[in-house]
Amino acid sequence: MDVNGEGRHIRYAADEKPPTPLAFGLGLQLALLTIAGIVLTPLIVIRAAGESDPYLSWAAFAVGAVSGISTIVQAVRVGRFGAGYVLLMGTSGAFIAVSIAAIMAGGPALLATLVVISSLIQFVLATKLVWVRRIFTPTVAGTVIMLIAVTVMPIVFGMLEEVPEGAHHLASPLSAAATIAAIVCIALAATGVWRLWAPVIGVVVGSVIGWIFGIYETERVAEAAWIGLPQGGWPGFDLDFGPAFWSLLPAFVIVTLVGAIETIGDSMAIQHVSWRKRRAVDYRAVEGAVAADGLGNMLSGLLGTVPNTTYSTSISVTELTGVASRRVGVAVGLIFLAMALLPKSLAAILAIPGPVVAAYATVLLSTLFVVGMRMVVQDGLDYRKGVVVGISFWIGVGFQNKAIFPEFFAEFAEGLFQNGMTAGGATAILLTVFLDVAKPRRRHMEVPFDDAAIRPISAFLRQFATSSGWSAGMAQRLDAVGEETVLTLLENQDDKQSRRLRLSVSRDEGGAILEFVVASGEEINLEDRISRLGEHTTGTSLGHEASLRLLRHLASSVHHQQYHDTEVVTVKVRSPEPN
Repeated sequence: MDVNGEGRHIRYAADEKPPTPLAFGLGLQLALLTIAGIVLTPLIVIRAAGESDPYLSWAAFAVGAVSGISTIVQAVRVGRFGAGYVLLMGTSGAFIAVSIAAIMAGGPALLATLVVISSLIQFVLATKLVWVRRIFTPTVAGTVIMLIAVTVMPIVFGMLEEVPEGAHHLASPLSAAATIAAIVCIALAATGVWRLWAPVIGVVVGSVIGWIFGIYETERVAEAAWIGLPQGGWPGFDLDFGPAFWSLLPAFVIVTLVGAIETIGDSMAIQHVSWRKRRAVDYRAVEGAVAADGLGNMLSGLLGTVPNTTYSTSISVTELTGVASRRVGVAVGLIFLAMALLPKSLAAILAIPGPVVAAYATVLLSTLFVVGMRMVVQDGLDYRKGVVVGISFWIGVGFQNKAIFPEFFAEFAEGLFQNGMTAGGATAILLTVFLDVAKPRRRHMEVPFDDAAIRPISAFLRQFATSSGWSAGMAQRLDAVGEETVLTLLENQDDKQSRRLRLSVSRDEGGAILEFVVASGEEINLEDRISRLGEHTTGTSLGHEASLRLLRHLASSVHHQQYHDTEVVTVKVRSPEPN
């Protein structure tokens, strides 16, 4: 119910329309940052697996096309597919190890089959996200977001050494320093339009310094064709479903779930930085993001290339520039599609010196880490959640740095847990599951969702208070909270659809936690309505706000999670102090 998000420097919110040149300028900025990583992932996989150059050409074309299509879907939200925010899609580094193993075991056709099959789990998760709401929490998602920076930063720092042999020893430090100095100085000191272009200006400045020292690969750009199609062709599918398929499928499913967690975290984080005032997380957007991620993975499999996932870079750039308009996401998608067919433009991006890219990524990942930390804090960082975050984060750091029994985990599950995000994310999930199981036993009731539900709910809550040994004052408070929550949820429920409400209640330290689960309506999020009480009060609205005001007074916190088919309201109620 806090409004800590107010005062953000948002120039264009998600639903606003910046000028087309600005949208495409920022889209080009995001494309410049990510296209190299999108193409380098299949390059690493295919070279390591010993596949041919024609297949590499096809895979690079395919990842550009899939990234463009899925990025546009994320932005415009087609049906239940897409978050409706600027969420870039690109190849996933988490799939490198299993993709190499698949190609070596059965070629690109086996990889294609495994990617298509494993993508189905994301479609299931997108429709049943409410089932795992107590596991994939903002605490878990925020921890994974912070670990993304931990996982990627060693690779980024390694890029500082990516300069041609014989280059001047000052080429790398000066080009990197110029890049980061330009970005940071403009971002901290500039206002208005200049702040929007800080990352691009930084890359241009660093690239110019690199060109002076001869580390910008002008030959690559000169030799590339203007327009071109891939040399290779579609690799097809392996439908034998032999031992190689079944041995690799579990690993693909695990990594796909890890990618889904990252997508959940990214889709929560992008909502935090896309509005001027803090809004409660819209879990319908989260479901849409996971569904679009699954669509991108399925398209990747159908085209025979490596899977994809959301890129956290878009969150950092949105935070840095203050432009969250969906137009930017559409622009990025169109640029990805164009780059898939324009080898020279791709070559110009790939020619940017490694130290420049490293400096750029350092600023963005630093911002991303803070976004993840903010998500954890805003979810309510109590002692138990603090243990979950702290243990998970440092386990992730330990595995990422190969400091935790490397002689065992290097071989265990194909080395899956050598990735810090995977190890830390899995730890956060396990601890969250344990925390949920260890909570006091919940009591449940279910009633038709209408005005008549208030009476049995009142009796149920009063009986719970009595059996818990609470005073009459606490019983009255629980009764009032139950009534006002139901009345608020019943507002604007005009259709005649038969719905049922499930109420769960359990003891909490110093009080109780009530959870109301009902078929979803389309009203404004309850958290947002409470946070905006009194902003535009009229005689009519004051009557509608009475239940909200009373609920805000009686409850210590209210969280409203809206899914496509279900909405969940969780209310914490503290026992009144004795007179």
